[in-house]
Amino acid sequence: MLQVNVCIYIWPMLKEIVALIKKDALLEFRQRYSFFSILLYVVATVYISYLIFISINDARTWNALFWVILVFASINTAGQSFANESGNRFWYYYQLARPQSIMLAKVFYNTLLIWTISLITFIIYSWFIGNPVQSPWQFLLVVLLGSSSFSGILTVVSAIAVRTNNNATLMAVLSIPLLLPVIIIVVNASLSAMFGLPLEENLTNLMYLAALNTMVIILGYLLFPYIWRE
Repeated sequence: MLQVNVCIYIWPMLKEIVALIKKDALLEFRQRYSFFSILLYVVATVYISYLIFISINDARTWNALFWVILVFASINTAGQSFANESGNRFWYYYQLARPQSIMLAKVFYNTLLIWTISLITFIIYSWFIGNPVQSPWQFLLVVLLGSSSFSGILTVVSAIAVRTNNNATLMAVLSIPLLLPVIIIVVNASLSAMFGLPLEENLTNLMYLAALNTMVIILGYLLFPYIWRE
């Protein structure tokens, strides 16, 4: 009986999430300038770095510059998640879907978008600057987990900020303390991958990132219905 009730609750929510993700993808495809402006930022930043450094032999410098580019690209991508959602559109969504579905759809869509940008950034960055990473698959795993954390945090903060008239100051104040622990973990984890350390030695950092991703999703799931009502 419990399994039937769970399925009755989860299946409609999954359908709502998929429909909302398709809606966001369609809007992104129609507008396009948002994605390509971020891509232009990545290419321009990497090319300027190439003109300055030509190649970077120091692993720590390479790693730091890579994450600087990726963090700002993530902020520009997920930080505006709800910026274009007006009050009337929220009311329209209220008639169609649960608030939890809207939040989860935004998180999952932004995660897919940031994953795409992260992989493109890694390819372009490696092409221009060189690639000293000794364990590329482990490094990409860190990038994907770190990008998921950025997406979750920035999406939740964007939802809070949009209900305060898109207060940019609030967005910055809330984002910085939440992003700093993630940045520290991803920098340490990616350095371990760059030096070719075994996955077992990096497992703690990866588990921290996975736990942060889970906590952020749960936080957004629980908080957004209250934000929605304001």
